[in-house]
Amino acid sequence: MSDDQDRQLSPRVNSAQLANYLGKNVRLACKVLNIDVTQIVVEASDGGQVNVQIQSHSEIDDTYIEVVGKVQTPDTIRALACIGMGSDLDMKLVNDTIILTHDPRFKTMFS
Repeated sequence: MSDDQDRQLSPRVNSAQLANYLGKNVRLACKVLNIDVTQIVVEASDGGQVNVQIQSHSEIDDTYIEVVGKVQTPDTIRALACIGMGSDLDMKLVNDTIILTHDPRFKTMFS
């Protein structure tokens, strides 16, 4: 699968955009706030909190992760994968980038 197809299948979003992707796969860069056996509470790049349903055997060690998963509700994602992004990530820059990629003026650049 090409990078373009992958982006179309799972666009990067923030918490405010989740309602637009119900039932679809997305990518959510976020900060881990709390980990439970089957759920993580995260803070998205725009500051909104999102519940992430995970497999009970998932190991999350990084402070920042990118969740690839299916949007269940406007504040819940069922994770297909969690990608570690380390302990230092500029969330303002991440959010600014997400906003630009969804801006209609730049549609040809990011689609």
